[in-house]
Amino acid sequence: MTGVPWNAKELTIGELAERSGVPASALRFYERQGLIHSRRTEGNQRRFHRTTLRVVAFIRASQTVGIPLSVIGEVLAFLPEGAAPTEQFWLRASDCWSAELNARIERLERMRDLFTECVGCGCLSFEQCALVNPRDRLGEKGSGPHRLNSGTST
Repeated sequence: MTGVPWNAKELTIGELAERSGVPASALRFYERQGLIHSRRTEGNQRRFHRTTLRVVAFIRASQTVGIPLSVIGEVLAFLPEGAAPTEQFWLRASDCWSAELNARIERLERMRDLFTECVGCGCLSFEQCALVNPRDRLGEKGSGPHRLNSGTST
């Protein structure tokens, strides 16, 4: 670790990368996407407010559970610039994302169950599979993952 005091008000991109565990290239990307902000010195070097550490932690935690950066950015837009996410902010974000996360879990469970059914059959043909697609009913609906999107069997 560098000699940067733990309570330094501003961090360089290298210090932010070291302290957050996020590569500098990812931090630059987050900045281009408007997820984090920096000021520029007279020498055009980035300086991040120390609260950016918590913003980066929020971004990484959200990404870990599958929240897209675009959605993370929408939520971060409610956070005043320079402010760190508070416990209440995290709880509100969690509440907002619970329905989306539950829907993703349900889709993954359906995919797992369908895959297990296919492994049991062994025919390897969705057009002919009597278990997954009896009488090729799904072909009548056109292309696309109809069963996975609808949650129904046909």
